[in-house]
Amino acid sequence: MASKTASKDIITLRGSAAIVSEFFGYAANSILYNRGLYPEESFARVKKYGLPMLLTQDEGVKTFISNLTAQLSEWLEAGKLQRVVLVIMSKANNEVLERWNFRIETDGEVVEQGVSREKSDKEIMREIQAIMRQIASSITYLPCLDEPCVFDRFQEEGNLGI
Repeated sequence: MASKTASKDIITLRGSAAIVSEFFGYAANSILYNRGLYPEESFARVKKYGLPMLLTQDEGVKTFISNLTAQLSEWLEAGKLQRVVLVIMSKANNEVLERWNFRIETDGEVVEQGVSREKSDKEIMREIQAIMRQIASSITYLPCLDEPCVFDRFQEEGNLGI
């Protein structure tokens, strides 16, 4: 039996724990907005990473994403995170409709020995812009979500799903 679940190409994130966790908050907001999980008017436009972005103004979602990004940063610094999955489900029956997979590549030497790796701001900005464009282009190929949807979190060993 075919599943309605849409699988995405895995998106790879690299950079410091703070940058990656902050970026994930913006990526999650972008997906929530572009997939229509919340009304357009509940988002505010900001400029980040040299791109126009949308951030939710819904206090519950803002708190959830803020708590999530703080936890992500902690797990990243400890080298305990390999993947984050944003899951969009049917509100009516909790059927998984989409999974957005973000693979996390951790530099073992940095985590274990505290070695510092330097990347220029320009290089980090280019990588983030490329990922945001990948998200935006993926959305254009997806069918409309024609039913009320939710996103939630679940945890797997070494992975975090929201």
